[in-house]
Amino acid sequence: MDIPRSRPSNFRALTLCALLIVIAITYAATAAAEDVGVCGPFGNPPARLIGPVKPDCGIGELLGPWKDGNGTDRYACLYKSKSAGAHIKLPLLIYLHPSEFQANTITRTDLLNFQNSYVLSGDPKRPGFNLLAPQGRKTVHRYPLGDRGGTGWDNWYRQFNPAGEVKVGDAVFPENPDAAAIDHFVAQQVAAGEVDTDRIYVTGWSNGAAMASLYALNRSGVAAAAVYSAPDPFDAFDDPCAQMPVTVDSASSAEIRILNPRVPTLHLHNACDVAGICPNGEKLAADLRAAGIKVRDVIIDASRRRVRTCVAYCGSNPNGELSILRHPVGYYLGLRHHDRWPAEWNRYLLDFLRRNSLNAGVKRTPNEVSMSRDDRN
Repeated sequence: MDIPRSRPSNFRALTLCALLIVIAITYAATAAAEDVGVCGPFGNPPARLIGPVKPDCGIGELLGPWKDGNGTDRYACLYKSKSAGAHIKLPLLIYLHPSEFQANTITRTDLLNFQNSYVLSGDPKRPGFNLLAPQGRKTVHRYPLGDRGGTGWDNWYRQFNPAGEVKVGDAVFPENPDAAAIDHFVAQQVAAGEVDTDRIYVTGWSNGAAMASLYALNRSGVAAAAVYSAPDPFDAFDDPCAQMPVTVDSASSAEIRILNPRVPTLHLHNACDVAGICPNGEKLAADLRAAGIKVRDVIIDASRRRVRTCVAYCGSNPNGELSILRHPVGYYLGLRHHDRWPAEWNRYLLDFLRRNSLNAGVKRTPNEVSMSRDDRN
């Protein structure tokens, strides 16, 4: 995207400078006031709760309330395919919304236009899929200015054991309440008998993408994950309790063991993304691959064409870029790109999911095999 070349008036320039100074001061004050807590075997302490959220599901069905381990009412939105029925088991696609937004942002992705016709099952006799969109809570976030708290997902407290609480020494660590809420609503759909349990998939946007990645990496029932613009759920934006993902018992609190290392993942993100998410996403891909996890990393430009590298003026720090003063253009352009779901890539995303199933006996066409070989990176 071209940067406008017209020079602002002196008044506009002064106003912009004043605004940037106020933003920097406000950010510094907010960051200094934030409770850091003590790092543990699962990273940060659980996020401080601000309040529950009841979503507006629009054309979907509201599920809940269900109380999580903290006694907080949890909800989800369910969007059923027209193919759904008591005797038809369809794939289930879990969608996790961005921070500061709600589950109904699924309508901004265009995925609902595929759910009646796209053959996610791989079986032409079973077209369509059901879409489950759990709702996050309002909590404190460890993100840059503008997203320090609100609706979203706690991917900083990484106790994702599906068995529940874990005891380490004399300390007891409860399961992440967001992961438990997702588990509940998925189990509810499975119990209804309408889910093809070989084809439960996860997608998400921004903070929801980070949570979707972390969830898939810890749930053996998830066949694949395909997400958009995810900050690294293990280490982004000077996380005080960053951890390295490993597939063996962790040697210290600097590592976190993931429980589903076989899950294939696709990360689609922008070459110029807000807060340096592109180089941070590249770091995530490298760390996961080092742990033996299959990752397909796809970078797209402003025209939604695939490119090979990130744009340096939007940030080059592999941990993400906190300073809006160092990269103001990158913040502006990156936020514009970040705020648009890449609907042009929906079929690619769904194709990736379809080619992955928990049923190892699923056959692929020669064309599909060729596609996966040519696009391993």
